[in-house]
Amino acid sequence: MAQKQSKSGQAAKGSKTATKYWSGDVTRHSDALDLESGVFTWDDPAKIAHSLKRSAEKSDRRKSEPYRSAMSMLTFYVNRAGKDLSNERRKVLEQAKDELRKAFGRES
Repeated sequence: MAQKQSKSGQAAKGSKTATKYWSGDVTRHSDALDLESGVFTWDDPAKIAHSLKRSAEKSDRRKSEPYRSAMSMLTFYVNRAGKDLSNERRKVLEQAKDELRKAFGRES
């Protein structure tokens, strides 16, 4: 018998699948970008940005321009991690946004 799902898509309490979230699935299996494994766990913001740029430019499935797709994926990850994201990790990812802007010549 299938697990009952709440409105948020989580399995019922006590289930081993209760820790699986749709947002993690999007990050792992994005239909728009083929991300390098663990890209959001890297410590070098420039490396994160260049990986996202490569993925966005290489993708033929994305629906918008490469810059927008790459920035959207990074912002999506930061937003979904929310309060569980450490200050150090958030700082690295916010710096990656700045590096992504530089990589695409969108500095302001």
